[in-house]
Amino acid sequence: MEPSTEPSLRTARTGGVATVTLHHPAKRNAMTPAMWRTLPRLLEELAADDSVRVLVLTGAEGTFCAGADIGALRAAADDGGGGDAAREQRGLAVAAEEALAAFPKPTLAAVRGHCVGGGCQLAVACDLRFASEDALFGITPAKLGIVYAASSTERLVRLVGPATAKYLLFSGELIDAAHALRTGLADETHPDAELDKRVAEFARTLASRSRLTQAAAKEFADGRTDASRIDHWQREAETSGEAAEGVTAFLERRAPRFTWPG
Repeated sequence: MEPSTEPSLRTARTGGVATVTLHHPAKRNAMTPAMWRTLPRLLEELAADDSVRVLVLTGAEGTFCAGADIGALRAAADDGGGGDAAREQRGLAVAAEEALAAFPKPTLAAVRGHCVGGGCQLAVACDLRFASEDALFGITPAKLGIVYAASSTERLVRLVGPATAKYLLFSGELIDAAHALRTGLADETHPDAELDKRVAEFARTLASRSRLTQAAAKEFADGRTDASRIDHWQREAETSGEAAEGVTAFLERRAPRFTWPG
C-alpha cells in the first residue's frame, strides 16, 4: 500500500524522544487548518506520556514548514468565509504555537530548508532550534498585509531582541542559517548530512538529564517566577531524591538514574 500523501502530523518514538514531523510535502509542509487543529491535541497526548522525555519537531522531505497553506485559506474565502476564514486560521496558528510553547518537556526544532511564516512561528515556540546550513528563516506577514499576532511578536522579541524582530517583521525578508545563528534565532547550525545525527545525539542527552531540573528551568526561563511556583519547585527538589541520585552517580562514576516524577 502506498503511504498517504494527505497533509498530516506524523509521530515516531525512540528512547524517550518523540519526533513530530509536519507532513505536507506537496506544499513544503505548509500547515492546513486540520494540521493546526491536530497539533495541540497531539501535544497533550505526548505531554501525558511519561515515556516521552523530549520532543523534536521537524518537517518532511528536506524542508521544515513554508507557513500556513494559503490555498486552504483561499478555498475557505471562496466558500464565503472571507475575513472570518483568515481570522480563524490565524487563531488556529496561535493556539498551536501556545500549546507548543507550553509543552512541559524540552522541545527542539530540527530545521531544514524553508522555515517561514507559521513555520517560523512554530520553531520560535520550541525551546531550541538546530538548523542545516542551507536553512532559510522568515516571518512574512508584511508581504500579505497581515497583522502578526501580539503574543507571537512578543515571543519573537524575547528570543532575538526588538531590532532583529523588527528586521524580520518589517521586511518579510528571508535570512540564512548563519544570520539566524548570529541573532539567536538558531542555536546550532550543521551541514545537512550531519543534522539528524546531531539532533538525535542532543535529544538523547536531554532525555538522560533530570526532568525535575528541566521542568523548573523551563518555567523560570519563560518568566513563571511567582512565589508559588518557586515554592513548588523547592518542595519538589527537597522530596524527589533527584539531587541525591545525581551526587551518588557522580561519586560512583556512573550515569544517573533520574526517576522524577516517579
